[in-house]
Amino acid sequence: MVSVVKRMRKLQAQLLFIRSGPGAAILPPEVARIHMDFALNTTKGHHGAKQFWRNHLIRLKYHNPAVPMTVNRTEDASGPALMTLHFSSPSGNTPNPSNPSESTEIPTTTQTIDMRNLESSAIFAQLTALTKARVLRTDLEDAKIGQDLEEQEARNNRVRELMQAAMARRKREKAILAQARGEVEALKNET
Repeated sequence: MVSVVKRMRKLQAQLLFIRSGPGAAILPPEVARIHMDFALNTTKGHHGAKQFWRNHLIRLKYHNPAVPMTVNRTEDASGPALMTLHFSSPSGNTPNPSNPSESTEIPTTTQTIDMRNLESSAIFAQLTALTKARVLRTDLEDAKIGQDLEEQEARNNRVRELMQAAMARRKREKAILAQARGEVEALKNET
């Protein structure tokens, strides 16, 4: 079983990856829902959509947990790769719930981003432009944690190299001893 310290360090790195980086943005309250449609197969221009889903959407969801984000992956790679943004009306324009004559349905508008043949960073740039999302920068605490994790990884690599060198040296010594024993046995058998 892996030690608790190693597991915590790995979890800390994963949380840092989700908390900061490309895709970390706070969406305005008008964004009601985000829906993505793209193919399982990344050929024919669906690679950027998949990378956006893997790397950017998890950060968007982390910083905007109240916004439903759905993904529909289809078998048809020749189909469109679309992101549909659903916007609700601002809170000042919502109907009065005490008056039953007014419609209780909140008017929504949608905008679509064609993700085909776009890189994930270009998709994110279009998303932030359409929604006027506030992009979050890495704060000092996260930068320090990231630097500590990188330093720990460098230390681990140095220790790993030293251990590999020591194991190789022991293996060579065992081989030399085995060869010497074999020569001694061969001399005994000759006499």
